[in-house]
Amino acid sequence: MNLIDFDEILQKLPHSFPFRMIDRIIEIEPGKKAVALKQVSADECYLQGYFPKELVMPGVLILEALAQTGGLAFHTSFEREGKGVPYLARVEEFRITGKVIPGDSLLLQAEIERLFSNLAKVKLRAMVGEGLVAEGVVVLAKGAE
Repeated sequence: MNLIDFDEILQKLPHSFPFRMIDRIIEIEPGKKAVALKQVSADECYLQGYFPKELVMPGVLILEALAQTGGLAFHTSFEREGKGVPYLARVEEFRITGKVIPGDSLLLQAEIERLFSNLAKVKLRAMVGEGLVAEGVVVLAKGAE
């Protein structure tokens, strides 16, 4: 297991607050997979107006967190070239199977199923504890810099 600290996440992800959806990288296997963690807090800015009477993380932000995790796995396959960052190109399938609420530790798993020259097909899973809360398949594209 290869733990990566927050400063290194800042170097690998182009996102900044409030759109950086990853707090910790737990494991990374370059060009193959990444596992990350998002600690969901009641202080998250998106919770203030989404469902104010029932604080729940929006599904689209769960997808974003998963795409960022997949982007880390994909980026490590070409980062030595020194250019490009991964972008979400297509959502092939995605479903929400449970709620994510403040206090949850959202485990984000991304596994590259197929790697092309500038594209990656990535299988995604989000878990809270032992429960699956979201899963899907996306295509990420290497952007030009």
